Amino acid sequence: QVQLVESGGGLVQAGESLRLSCAASGRSFSINAMGWFRQAPGKDREFVAAIMWLGGSTYYQDSVKGRFTIFKDNAKNTVYLQMNSLEPEDTAVYYCAADVDPRSVKLLHLKYEYDYWGQGTQVTVSS
Repeated sequence: QVQLVESGGGLVQAGESLRLSCAASGRSFSINAMGWFRQAPGKDREFVAAIMWLGGSTYYQDSVKGRFTIFKDNAKNTVYLQMNSLEPEDTAVYYCAADVDPRSVKLLHLKYEYDYWGQGTQVTVSS
């Protein structure tokens, strides 16, 4: 089993920044990819960004490219999401997820690809 704990959410104004953290524990050595998803009220959970644990290749949803950066600290088993130039449309609960056996990097945007999920952290961006 893998446990994921997110932190770093909060209330900010448009244009400001936040950094989310996701710490993995348990059988974290089995993780091969990690992702960030978000879910706004009344909407489906959507892909934000993903990173391969070995090599560090990254993937982003088009709407966050250039504003968000996903990165990791292998020694701390932690993945981060640096969010800059936040917009009210970024308001959502943000979840991190771990994939132990990714079939293809082309599938990392799909939530059913992931095996473990954190509890989520709220990000609210006011206009």
